[in-house]
Amino acid sequence: MGSGQVTDWQGKHVTVAGLGVSGIPAAKVLHGLGAKVTVVNDGDDARAREQAAELETLGITVRLGDGATLPEGTELIVTAPGWKPDKPLFTAARDAGVPVWGDVELAWRLRGPDAAPWLAVTGTNGKTTTVQMLASILKAAGLRTAAVGNIGVSLLDAVLGEERYDVLAVELSSYQLHWAPSLRAHSAAVLNLAPDHLDWHGSMEAYAADKGRIYEGNRIACVYNAADKATEDLVREADVEEGCRAIGFTLGTPGPSQLGVVEGILVDRAFVENRQQNAQELAEVSDVNPPAPHNIANALAAAALARAFGVPARAVRDGLRAFTPDAHRIAHVADVDGVAYVDDSKATNTHAAEASLAAYESIVWIAGGLAKGATFDELVAKSAKRLRGVVLIGADRALIREALARHAPEVPVVDLDRTDTGAMLQAVQEAQRLAVAGDTVLLAPACASMDMFANYNKRGDAFAEAVRELGAGT
Repeated sequence: MGSGQVTDWQGKHVTVAGLGVSGIPAAKVLHGLGAKVTVVNDGDDARAREQAAELETLGITVRLGDGATLPEGTELIVTAPGWKPDKPLFTAARDAGVPVWGDVELAWRLRGPDAAPWLAVTGTNGKTTTVQMLASILKAAGLRTAAVGNIGVSLLDAVLGEERYDVLAVELSSYQLHWAPSLRAHSAAVLNLAPDHLDWHGSMEAYAADKGRIYEGNRIACVYNAADKATEDLVREADVEEGCRAIGFTLGTPGPSQLGVVEGILVDRAFVENRQQNAQELAEVSDVNPPAPHNIANALAAAALARAFGVPARAVRDGLRAFTPDAHRIAHVADVDGVAYVDDSKATNTHAAEASLAAYESIVWIAGGLAKGATFDELVAKSAKRLRGVVLIGADRALIREALARHAPEVPVVDLDRTDTGAMLQAVQEAQRLAVAGDTVLLAPACASMDMFANYNKRGDAFAEAVRELGAGT
């Protein structure tokens, strides 16, 4: 159950940091357990006041506009995952010897004695897809499961609700892992590691260390990416239970204790008898939707976790076939005049865009938006040979244009200096002009969307709508 289990919440003074998707449920749960709950929140806008009023009717104290000072008598802080570790509230907590938990830690501590084990997934990119694939495989094996954590069902609901689960597929962000010191998964995977959220963690080392926490105390398998040495290093550094195994996944031929690909077949050389000689066929590459390289890697990671839980090979195939990816993740929108138009608006950082660009041979790339401190030289250098042309949009497009000038000077670039609602239609029209039959026009912006769109979904919708207009005009 984790050390320092709190079994009697009656009268315990708990401060919840942050209103929002994790803070409000945590406050309600703790209040229901008899704790004296105070919610602190930096913001004091109309939405926050509305949320505060709802909590106050239950008898929960809310302090708006002051998330910095530690309420008197606080014995525990439960924080929203996004609150940065260097906030004054946490400094005050450290000085006072007050522990800080995230909502994941709270859910872990509140599990019942016969609680479902957790199969956990983290990584810079691919977490959501992998967890959804994993849940689909577990369901195909006849297990009661849900995709929870950073997506889907809230973890608190999953551990405290009426429904009984056999196993949970849990997506965890680096933020959540930072605040979950006693979490111990059955098995876990780190899909990849690339610079992201460094403003929050302070350094790449701190970011990697928080991701690596997912392996602590694993019982059966630590799943790592054989093509990403940093993930294997995290397994080596982890303190796991006796007998826990390191299991790699690779897009090449797998060695013993790995899952990989042989002649279009996903195979398992980890969870089989005599793995030196034997391999178990799991599924065909064509069973993975879409069969882009990084998505095959996601499928192998999901399969490794499911196999660690004892799932039969047939369920891996059936689960992958039944899985449908979320919108805006390498979604094929249409073919117009022999050119494929693909929406990967979810590629909001360079690592995701690199994986997306690697899936196609000849590309007209639509890119740009908010860079969030990213640099683009490595991405452009790796992808240059695939680029037929580039159309740039968004606030930080100059950063990509400069990288293109350095690493792909012969590739034609259209720089669109507009942010109005018609910008995406013009971007798609320019891409059509650059493309020839057999090309892929790929929206993989490598940037966040909020300079022009409410979110990446709206950006992807605008792209799909623009492509439909093209199709209607042909």
